[in-house]
Amino acid sequence: MPSTSMHLKILLPFMIFTEKQNVLRIVAESRDGAFGLLPHRLDCAASLVAGIFVYETEAEGEVCIAVDEGVLVKTGTEVLVSVRNAIGGTNLGALRATVDQQFLTLNEQEKTVRSALAKMEVDFTRRFTALHRE
Repeated sequence: MPSTSMHLKILLPFMIFTEKQNVLRIVAESRDGAFGLLPHRLDCAASLVAGIFVYETEAEGEVCIAVDEGVLVKTGTEVLVSVRNAIGGTNLGALRATVDQQFLTLNEQEKTVRSALAKMEVDFTRRFTALHRE
């Protein structure tokens, strides 16, 4: 008989954010849009974007969590989610604002830093090549 619930574990780089048994359904966001998971769904892996992650249990009802980029892997009834950062809360509007302010802003800062590093690498390579020719 197929299982009617899943085991969910959300991991951060430095800790386990949450671990829940008897999860009835999950909704997550990928680059292609939101998707849902039910216990009988085939195994899958997905790249997650910063957004709202939703899971439902009979005891807690629907729970919303703001998550940063990461990966979701479903194998059987086990669902493992690994994200950079996560923030729990009950107010969906506040969680969406958190995603917009903290996670997406951080991504813009990372792009700026990566751009600066790329310029430094190009400059280093150019100077090293010039030094090697002398």
